[in-house]
Amino acid sequence: MSNTFLGMPSLPVFGRGNLNATEPFPQAAHRELANTQLRANLGHATHTIRYKRLKVVAELPDWEQMRDAGSAIKDATMANLPAMLEQFEANFTARGGIIHWARDAQEANEIVTALIQETGETEVVKVKSMATQEIGLNEYLEDQGIAAYETDLAELIVQLDHDKPSHILVPAIHKNRSQVREIFLREMPAVDPNLTDEPARLAEAARKHLRKKFLSAKVAISGANFGLADTGTLTVVESEGNGRMCLTLPETLITVMGIEKLLPSWSDLEVFMQLLPRSSTGERMNPYTSLWTGVTEGDGPQNVHLVMLDNGRTAALADEYGRTALNCIRCSACMNVCPVYERTGGHAYGSTYPGPIGAILSPLMTGIKSEENNSLPYASSLCGACFDACPVKINIPEILVHLRGEDVDSQRAKVKVPSQMDFMMKGAEWAFSSGAKLNLLEKGLPLGKLAAGRDKVIKKLPGIAGGWTQSRDIPAPPSQSFRQWWAKEHKPSTAVVPGNAVPGHAGPGNTAGHGTENSEGEQA
Repeated sequence: MSNTFLGMPSLPVFGRGNLNATEPFPQAAHRELANTQLRANLGHATHTIRYKRLKVVAELPDWEQMRDAGSAIKDATMANLPAMLEQFEANFTARGGIIHWARDAQEANEIVTALIQETGETEVVKVKSMATQEIGLNEYLEDQGIAAYETDLAELIVQLDHDKPSHILVPAIHKNRSQVREIFLREMPAVDPNLTDEPARLAEAARKHLRKKFLSAKVAISGANFGLADTGTLTVVESEGNGRMCLTLPETLITVMGIEKLLPSWSDLEVFMQLLPRSSTGERMNPYTSLWTGVTEGDGPQNVHLVMLDNGRTAALADEYGRTALNCIRCSACMNVCPVYERTGGHAYGSTYPGPIGAILSPLMTGIKSEENNSLPYASSLCGACFDACPVKINIPEILVHLRGEDVDSQRAKVKVPSQMDFMMKGAEWAFSSGAKLNLLEKGLPLGKLAAGRDKVIKKLPGIAGGWTQSRDIPAPPSQSFRQWWAKEHKPSTAVVPGNAVPGHAGPGNTAGHGTENSEGEQA
């Protein structure tokens, strides 16, 4: 067990770092929508990945049962997380690894920096890690005079372009190969000036650039896809081989992993090694799976550290409805089917975690009251495609609705005067409380036709309703409602007298409109 004193934190402990948006989602999305190249790149990439996934998923007759198993394993992990963390720590340290606990991004950055400084090195290589992006590790290391080099091809592209990732799995999904060529020619040292935009040539250029880093680096930093509690084993799943190089060649290996990444046992990994590659890259299995358990004498890094990161995860775990967001295995399947993400891209979400999962995970980890993040739960049409695609069945639409309610309650607590939305909801409550009240309102439909004008569309609504007409017109309402039309078209031909049936209507002793029963009492 670790004897590091963490102190008595204030509860809940919310996340810090690259989890907070800097502007509301609607404002950011409006800007990104104007980027036609971005939309074209995203549309092509997400559709390609989506169809590959559908093809390989259809090959498994027990895919839905596999999803159920994955969901059940993660639910069990979250329900027993404290004990499982202790079990993992005991097994990891028993095999020569050293664990450090980080309450938030600041503590994690300080721990990693101190470990690097102990080695005397000023350069490190990195294998793609969402956790290190979340805490802003690269920027922090740069301020301390330490250069961190991304080795994943897409991460390298983003880093060279001084950009930010926009996708969990394919960070440079918003760039096409012509743009990548321009980045390499502009930023990559000693690159061939005759470099073309052929994928093979671009990959070769990146390989030559990174080879020197792999062979000279003494320190590597990684993330982890899974941690196995029963053995203290860490797992990295990747498709380029750069992870294998980072995990085996350096003398010191520092891993940063969120506390939710645990699985109970080695046998549970079987389920996720089928769910993850099919849901992420549309492959039956991933090309490289690296597993290591502590230190092995004479083989691989001999100085092995693991930083276990909270940074708002316990706050998410404390949310009764939202805690299943921690089940996420970072496959990006929800993003590839989301109509909102496909048009706005990942940068509009502001956080390290974009798309549908980011719209719930970021507010849960920072708190819905966090400035700007309270707009993220509204970044969805609630179509449910993300829920259908999620390999561990996270009910993202349900959590989005829950967080919207949390946001409304928090806003109401700040302002005692009822808002326009409050008045609208009260009006709706009154109108839908009875058919008579709704019928009374519907008699005002002709007034809507007057507001529409000659072109028969309403182009601008007042107040909060103006958000609807900001980007669309509303057709003129009909001259009468469906209820009014029905009442006119279906006037009873005979007055109904208690005890007597109206011709053509079913009543006591009258079977009109029903099937004729046969001798066995079945409908014929």
